[in-house]
Amino acid sequence: MALFDLAWARKTGGSFILRIEDTDRARLVEGSEQNIFDSLDWLGLSPDEGPNKGGGHGPYRQSERLETYRPFVDKLLADGHAYHCWCSADRLKEVREEQARTKQANTGYDRLCHGRTREERAELPGFAEHPVVRMLVPDDAPTHFTDIIRGTVNAPHPDDQVILKADGFPTYHLAVVVDDHLMGITTVVRGEEWISSTPKHLLLHEWLGFDLPQFAHMPLLRNTDKSKISKRKNPAARLLWFKEQGYLPEAVRNFLQLLGYPPASDDAEVSTFDEFVADFSWDKVNTVGPVFDLKKLDWLNGHYIRNLTADDLADRIVAHAIDAGQLPADFNPSHVAMLRAAVPIIQERLTLLADAVPQLQFLFTHDEDLVVAADAFASLREDAAAVLDATIDVVSGLDPFEHDSLQAALRTSLVEGMGIKPKFAFAPARIAVTGSRVSPPLFESMEILGRDSSLRRLKALRAAL
Repeated sequence: MALFDLAWARKTGGSFILRIEDTDRARLVEGSEQNIFDSLDWLGLSPDEGPNKGGGHGPYRQSERLETYRPFVDKLLADGHAYHCWCSADRLKEVREEQARTKQANTGYDRLCHGRTREERAELPGFAEHPVVRMLVPDDAPTHFTDIIRGTVNAPHPDDQVILKADGFPTYHLAVVVDDHLMGITTVVRGEEWISSTPKHLLLHEWLGFDLPQFAHMPLLRNTDKSKISKRKNPAARLLWFKEQGYLPEAVRNFLQLLGYPPASDDAEVSTFDEFVADFSWDKVNTVGPVFDLKKLDWLNGHYIRNLTADDLADRIVAHAIDAGQLPADFNPSHVAMLRAAVPIIQERLTLLADAVPQLQFLFTHDEDLVVAADAFASLREDAAAVLDATIDVVSGLDPFEHDSLQAALRTSLVEGMGIKPKFAFAPARIAVTGSRVSPPLFESMEILGRDSSLRRLKALRAAL
């Protein structure tokens, strides 16, 4: 929603306002507001106005605007468009259960309180001391409206929606209508689950004399099994999860663009936010719930990683590794220098930032602490000792100690001199230097480690044979 809100604001020269809709006090989650700020900032979708930015339309938390809503509630009551309801939660539950048992076509509140005074209602069962305020929805209430994505949309007939709760807080339905009007919101962008509520909002706009905004109801994201995506079932529904996994914000933003807005061609799948804005049109938005396919995001992330400069990528790897606690306790400037030198040799292999440190762990390990994996040790051939002896001789006398000259010298000594195929000739050195059968390019890794460290590791494996 934020992505498309901001794109439309930029396309039309408008403002993108962040409003915290926190009137449902029972569902507040500690830290969730900061999570919103952090997520939008990380994605590069920071609002023009909001609780953490200020602006001319504040306050931006609905819980701080309670005095703003009361006059509009009083107007609706005075004009006969709303009424007090003293029904207890237990009575409302009984009404719903009875409607379900008898399979009534028209469900919703039965209007027991409408037209009654407090004293009259108190004489009937199921009375609550503190009333709510409900809309009085006419039988001929409009049930269709124009959506700038979907065209003409039909929705169910609304019920007598609660607009002010017993605790004095407005419900979403009243608060958003009032706030959209007062904040000058001209386009309401929200998920398609709110289509059924739009007729209520149309009535409130009409009763309060507000100009109607445009409505755009976005499709809901789906899991690969086509079920609705949710934070309880899919951790990827939480935006900062992507940051924690090592995705780049530009890749995630590009991915979200593709989910709701199919590109003109496969060649146009990779696009910047500015390109997205330039081409933006509501009638191009996909109305079918897109599948949240992380394989596509992995592909995009790999593409963006490969197009970063080595220095930029190194900075991002270090920042991510610090946040993720991937770095050893003694990580120091010399390790940073090695990481920067190693980035070019792993850049093509990376899908996530989180992949980098595990691939380069051997660089940050003290020579005496390097552990050769059991499967790697078991894979060594019978001639491994002789191959390592020859490798040690080459490494000891090579000058300059650079990857090109190292590769050439070892190829001459092992492949040509001993007649061993390259994959077998270089395997003992790879296992000695990295501790693994699979690693970044061997000769570049040895150059980064340096002659002394490479020799210590080669000799340690040779001694273990």
